[in-house]
Amino acid sequence: MDLRQVFDDLVRLETDLWNAVDARLRNETGVPLGTFNLLLVLEDTEACRVNDIAERLAITVGGASQAVDRIEQKGLCKRQQDSADRRSSIVSLTPLGKQKLSEASPFFDDELAVWLNIPGTRADFNHFSTVLARMRAAAAQRNTPRS
Repeated sequence: MDLRQVFDDLVRLETDLWNAVDARLRNETGVPLGTFNLLLVLEDTEACRVNDIAERLAITVGGASQAVDRIEQKGLCKRQQDSADRRSSIVSLTPLGKQKLSEASPFFDDELAVWLNIPGTRADFNHFSTVLARMRAAAAQRNTPRS
């Protein structure tokens, strides 16, 4: 197995996929993929904090905070002080954020179907998905601080 080739294929696929989905979302809805990803996290995470966003998107807390600032300025989300922890805030979608997510979702799903409709059987795709999830889980373990 040529790990360098696997690395190259994986990274190039991710870059091509990101660029295609981002272009489609921008053209059809004006919502960049980075914003869309953040909106998805907010929709899926109850009592979402910036730390939750950072963890889900595999970015720094500072990067997540800046991303929240940007979409908050666009009226897509709002921060409210966390009543359980006054040092943090809860980030949630606004009605406009929900609307933009709803508008962009069909284009996102359609572009994914185009790009991820790989030749082969459903079993091949399920196997690929399982291996990818295992690789991400292993990577998360490696990134966990050791005591």
